[in-house]
Amino acid sequence: MEFDLTNSTALLARTPAVLNAWIRELPDVWVEAREGAETWSVREIVGHLIHGEKTDWIPRARRILEHGEAKAFDPFDRLGHLNEIAGRSPGQLLDEFAALRAGNLEQLRAMNPDAAALARRGLHPALGVVTLSELLATWVAHDLSHLHQISRVMAHQYREAVGPWAAYLGVLQCSGHSS
Repeated sequence: MEFDLTNSTALLARTPAVLNAWIRELPDVWVEAREGAETWSVREIVGHLIHGEKTDWIPRARRILEHGEAKAFDPFDRLGHLNEIAGRSPGQLLDEFAALRAGNLEQLRAMNPDAAALARRGLHPALGVVTLSELLATWVAHDLSHLHQISRVMAHQYREAVGPWAAYLGVLQCSGHSS
């Protein structure tokens, strides 16, 4: 599928509601559990999404539109979410994520990128040259990756309880995909 801004924003706009319906008011056993050492809990994943809303998608889109390849993106702090979640409940995190996402989508609509803007190139510090459309498509895939990760983290909690059915449950076979 080719990148389409309307289709992309339709999905991006729904992620906060999906997360809200899925994890708000869940017992801590679901939102604080992990798959293992040095993995993220559901609460940490939401914090990561908040951190991305603040420092990644729209700031990088602006950087592309304002500077092109002349000024590289600031590196993304993959652990910056730890500051976002300190002392905060999942509900507070979900509320902030929803507000930030709505604001970012409003900013994206205000940018109103046409085909030429979507083709503009920027400079990623590790990946090199990227386009605005690639950045925005990545935003969508990033949301979906973390929804997948949340389902994996929660399913992992019942990996023993399901007994032999584990062989039929793909979510229990998946070990993650990020480096």
